[in-house]
Amino acid sequence: MSVAVSTVALTEVLAEVVGAEHLLTDPAAREGCAVDGRAPRWVARPADAQQVSRLVMVAHAEGLAVAPRGSGSSVGLGNPPARLDLVMDLTRLDQIEDHAPADMVASVGAGARLDVLDGTFAAAGQMLPLDPAGGEQRTVGGVLATGSSGPRRFRYGTGRDLLLGVRFVQADGTVTWGGARVVKSVTGYDVPKLMVGALGTLGVIVSATLRLHPRPAAAGSWLLSFGSPAAAESLVAALLDSAIEPDRIALVDAGARRRAGLGDGGWAALVSIGSVAEAVASQGAALARLGARHNADVGAAPESAWPALGRALEGPVRLRVGCEVRRVVHWMRELGRLGADGAGEPSAVAEAGNGVIHLALGGATAGTADAVRRLREALAPEGGSAVVERAPATLKAGLDAWGPAPPGAFALMERLKREVDPLGVLNPGRFVGGL
Repeated sequence: MSVAVSTVALTEVLAEVVGAEHLLTDPAAREGCAVDGRAPRWVARPADAQQVSRLVMVAHAEGLAVAPRGSGSSVGLGNPPARLDLVMDLTRLDQIEDHAPADMVASVGAGARLDVLDGTFAAAGQMLPLDPAGGEQRTVGGVLATGSSGPRRFRYGTGRDLLLGVRFVQADGTVTWGGARVVKSVTGYDVPKLMVGALGTLGVIVSATLRLHPRPAAAGSWLLSFGSPAAAESLVAALLDSAIEPDRIALVDAGARRRAGLGDGGWAALVSIGSVAEAVASQGAALARLGARHNADVGAAPESAWPALGRALEGPVRLRVGCEVRRVVHWMRELGRLGADGAGEPSAVAEAGNGVIHLALGGATAGTADAVRRLREALAPEGGSAVVERAPATLKAGLDAWGPAPPGAFALMERLKREVDPLGVLNPGRFVGGL
């Protein structure tokens, strides 16, 4: 009976913080925010940083485990939670707090959506070049916390490169700034860089100050179709060694090409160039000549081809592989063999200039976990990695989603987690090695 009374009391406290209408306790809402099959007891929708702070204070005092949430598109990333009591839906923190076009800097709430920001910044001739696959409706906080990036990383860098400052809530509820507009730092660490990719295990991001870039005056995209993976490899190598300056290069296998609506056929490369109109036309012509020398069929592609790549990566299992840029095609072919054990046709999209490959499978079999382990072992000599971004709980049960971390690096991560979250309030168990 005491547990029930305690739950009722906590429900009243949480409702007081965010308002009863923004505290969800019904089974459907809780199941909708489950993480690897574990549903929280509460889903809270705070409106600002102070409400986030108060929620985390309650969690810290009562020993609750908290999971921040944005759009929910990457909820499958990470290991299964060790505990989960409260999910914080941060989508109400969607304000553009400050935009200084002359300085090309903006401060936005963690719940601000990428597509909304794109429309706003376009009016000033600017853009935030974050384009993770399927990311139009993703939130800034979610993209940063998951360390997501996309093909534009080739020209503009990752979220870590674009992040100037971050406002976040520590595990005890303290609101803290790191980086630009610093009020207080945390134990001498480079806070913004720590927050990117940490999956909310070190703090709950509530707003970010970001570097913007000029929006190109003109842009064009082209689809290059190849007769073989070897032809794709030679073309990409030549493109990277040429005077052509693309801002995106995506390499797709036959499965990804079909699922993205880019036509039937073999492997293909999607390339975009952004600049002034004359440069786009000139470089597009140079790209066509380069393609012809490598026996590629070259045709114009619509801008809509880029967001369509997200469709190619839908499915119950998704991996993200990091490798040497020159070995992208080799690893795409190796990944294609993962579907041979009955896991479904593979669909691979590579950020060819970044050394990043995303793979979707139609399912998992008893041998999938062993296949991932072998893949990690094969990648290790070149410093590569294979992260399970999405998978059924049965697959995750015997496989660390992040893969092995070097002992020295893991010891540092473990010490940092103990320093900033000694009670394990923030996303316990979901990061590398179960941190």
